[in-house]
Amino acid sequence: MAARAAVEALLRERKLDRTLTTNLPERLQDEAVAPVGTDALDHALSGGVPRGHVSEVVGPSSSGRTSVAWAALAAATLRGESVALIDTFDRFDPPTAHACGMVLSKLLWVRGQAISKTTGAIDPAWLPGVRAVNGPGTFMERVIDRAIKALNLVVQSGVCTMVVIDLIDVPANALRRLPASTWFRIERAIEGSDTAVLILSAIPVARSAGGRSIQLGGDRPHVIWKGHHDRTRRVAGVRGRASIGAARWSDAPSVAIATSIVNVV
Repeated sequence: MAARAAVEALLRERKLDRTLTTNLPERLQDEAVAPVGTDALDHALSGGVPRGHVSEVVGPSSSGRTSVAWAALAAATLRGESVALIDTFDRFDPPTAHACGMVLSKLLWVRGQAISKTTGAIDPAWLPGVRAVNGPGTFMERVIDRAIKALNLVVQSGVCTMVVIDLIDVPANALRRLPASTWFRIERAIEGSDTAVLILSAIPVARSAGGRSIQLGGDRPHVIWKGHHDRTRRVAGVRGRASIGAARWSDAPSVAIATSIVNVV
C-alpha cells in the first residue's frame, strides 16, 4: 500500500494521474460536477455529471433520454451557465424546452440538417455489411460529420459549460463506425475545464474514463397520466429506472434508481 501511494503521489506531481483507478469519493466536490436537475439522478451520480469529462445518456424511444438531457441543460441555464445543443437532425423544439424550464437566451442551438427516418433507413452507407463510399460520402455521412465538427468547435471555445450532442436518430451501425479518436479529441479539449459533454443516443457510444453512462429503459416503464376523465386524460410522462455506470466505481459499477420523467419523446 505504501508503494502504491508513493507511485500515485508521483503521478499526481507530474500531472499524470488522469488514469488512476483509485475509488472516487462518495460525493464529488460541488464545483467538479454539473447537476442534471433530477434529484434521484443527481444523488446516484454523486452530485451530477463530472465536468471536464464526456458522459452519455442512453435509452430506447420513450425511455426519457431526451427529458434527462433537456433537464440537465435547463438546470445549467438556471444556474446562469451558457449551454449548447448540437442538434444533428434538427429535432429540437424551443417551446417545449422553454416549458421544461430551459432559459433559451443561455442556449446555443446548433441546427443540423433534418433527415427523415425513412431516408436514414434506406441510406446505403449504413446498410449492414456495406462500406461507406469514398470521397465526401453520402448525405447522411456529411450531416453527421458536420455535427461532430460543430461539437469540436463548441468545446474548444470554452464558452459553454454544458454541451449536449443529439445522436438519437443516428443508425446504430453508423455510431459504431465513428472512430474512437472522435471522442478522444473531445475528451482532450475539455480535460480539466468546467465543461461537461453529454452524448444523447439510443445505444452506448462513448464516455471518458471519468465520465458517467446513464442508461434508461432497462425495465418496462410505467405511464403517468394527467386528468381523470377519459376525454381529458393525457400522458404526463413515464416512471422508469436508470442505471449509472462509471469506470472508476470498482465497488458499485452500476446503480439502479427510480426516476420520474415528463415530456418524454
